[in-house]
Amino acid sequence: MSTVHEAIELSDRYLVQTYGRPDFALVRGEGAYLYDSTGKQYLDMVSGIAVNTFGYGDKALQTAIQEAATGLIHTSNLYHSLPGAKLAEALVQNSFADRVFFSNSGTEAVEGALKFARKAATQHHHGKQGFVSFTFGFHGRTMGALSTTANPKYRKPFGALTGPVAFAEFNNLENAEAVIDDNTAAVIVEPIQGEGGMMPATDAFLKKLRDLCDDHGATLIFDEVQCGVGRTGTLWAYEPSGVTPDIMVVAKPLGGGFPIGAILVTEAIAGMIGIGDHGSTFAGGPFITQIALHQLERVNQPDFLAHVREIGDYLESKLTELADAEAIVETIRGRGLMRGIQIAETLPVADLLPIAHDHGLLLVGAGRNTIRLLPPLIIEKRHVDELIETLTAVLAEAQAV
Repeated sequence: MSTVHEAIELSDRYLVQTYGRPDFALVRGEGAYLYDSTGKQYLDMVSGIAVNTFGYGDKALQTAIQEAATGLIHTSNLYHSLPGAKLAEALVQNSFADRVFFSNSGTEAVEGALKFARKAATQHHHGKQGFVSFTFGFHGRTMGALSTTANPKYRKPFGALTGPVAFAEFNNLENAEAVIDDNTAAVIVEPIQGEGGMMPATDAFLKKLRDLCDDHGATLIFDEVQCGVGRTGTLWAYEPSGVTPDIMVVAKPLGGGFPIGAILVTEAIAGMIGIGDHGSTFAGGPFITQIALHQLERVNQPDFLAHVREIGDYLESKLTELADAEAIVETIRGRGLMRGIQIAETLPVADLLPIAHDHGLLLVGAGRNTIRLLPPLIIEKRHVDELIETLTAVLAEAQAV
């Protein structure tokens, strides 16, 4: 039995069916390319959903993993461990934050952030429990994170979630002012929405949220699980706005493919959280935090971030040319190497993906009609040119069907 047939048969038989996977099995990668069990090459514009910063087969990352594996793998959070402490130090020194709590994923980080914000609110405002989130926002699939995710298709199947949660219109200053009030414990927002369509928050919008949270005694949470750690050309996506949150959650690229998340908080928030208020058996272990520190230090090099901005600008220019040439392409959005291509509703992105696979291109959607581009941050102009050439052929074939 071939690798792909065995993988499909075993997955269909033993896995809970929550994903619709294509009929190939990926077995290796090199740079910006992945290869399936037949040897077919794919240009990767997904990077494990914004995780694989340095692509595939990166020698420095492999060395960091090998070195980390020679030390302790796990001790639990009952004991001190130097790698986790050094990673926390690096995160604090390169952000607004004063302290860090580690988790195992982005959605866990969101859960912890909501919990921290709720406690901070109850310390100062007895009974104040409300959260505000935004249309098209996505914060995860566990119960608390899901309750702040706007799209009903994710929430409705599971009945009553944690709350109360009010949803305001993204980038609408007047609507935010109408929804955020003295009952709001926390406001959670992505500086650049990922799942919701690669839509950046305007600087004015983020500044308004900061002011409203200050006025109403609410905690401002930035969700940088997808847009953080260099993807937009700065270490954090919030930086160009000049606005800082009280809490920020990060995850995906931090671990280089290993599961880790982090909740970054100000001293004011940290001071509300005591021993026993939160915990995690696996989070922040010495193995993963040593790898994550390697990731963070490499991404945070000025030359590397300049590369992301340069290739991001080149990608934007080529996507703009594509939009000018293709009537089916309606809008180009995003920043750095986090880009969205909105196409006409008549051509669902889901219909494009199999055609893209046939052409050796890995894509992922964001909603019904946005192609989400999240390539490894090491891509070059030649990869962008290949993307545009291939995508042009994919769009032509899809429209001809």
